[in-house]
Amino acid sequence: MRKTAAVYLLAENRLLREALIRVLSKRSEICVVGANSYSPTVHREIVAARPQIILLDSSGLEPSRLTLVSTLRTAIRSLRIVVVDMDPDEEILLGAIRAGAVGYVLKNASALEVAAAIHAVAAGRAFCPPSLCMALFRCIRQQVPASAPTSVVWGSDLGLSRREQETAELLRQRLTNKEIALSLSLSEQTVKNHVHCILRKLGVPNRFSIAEFCENRENHTKLYTVTAAAQTETGPAYAGPQTLKPAG
Repeated sequence: MRKTAAVYLLAENRLLREALIRVLSKRSEICVVGANSYSPTVHREIVAARPQIILLDSSGLEPSRLTLVSTLRTAIRSLRIVVVDMDPDEEILLGAIRAGAVGYVLKNASALEVAAAIHAVAAGRAFCPPSLCMALFRCIRQQVPASAPTSVVWGSDLGLSRREQETAELLRQRLTNKEIALSLSLSEQTVKNHVHCILRKLGVPNRFSIAEFCENRENHTKLYTVTAAAQTETGPAYAGPQTLKPAG
């Protein structure tokens, strides 16, 4: 049996507050401990109510109100925030996450969906509409650049660009064009163009030949590096006794 989740509703729109109260009051596992609009003293009421979860509308993410959200999270360490928004707006979703929200539901969500969001957040999980999940993946791809393969350091001498070197390394790992596109944040068509250019520059017939070529060059590079290191440690090869000519 689920524990009762204490929820506070913070929304500028009175009709939205009343609608959420009607929906949530029918759930025995959810207890609405308060509801109000934004005001200079509302944080005192919320702190006194000690909710586990705050359902706030997207106007709470306005710069002038983010201080309130920060103050509440400081006063109630275990507080979790769920944002209720009118439309599936990617920018508002990302702004909500940056502000500390762990749940996001739409105003037209069913009673079951709102309850599911509250249950998920109360259990320590995040909640996001499936239609907006792709925005999170896209944001991460844009903020975290694909790591450049370190083993491909030979491509420039063959006329390969940096992107073509990265593509060649992923081909060596037997990735498909779609997987390469996701890894490098490129379109599949761009990947196909890179593959075509690599085939032409390396003079090989197909992508499997590219993989084989990469492996051969990598093994050659490793062998050369090990040999050079050994020569550095032992010094130059012995060239036999040297004859010194007397000065003058």
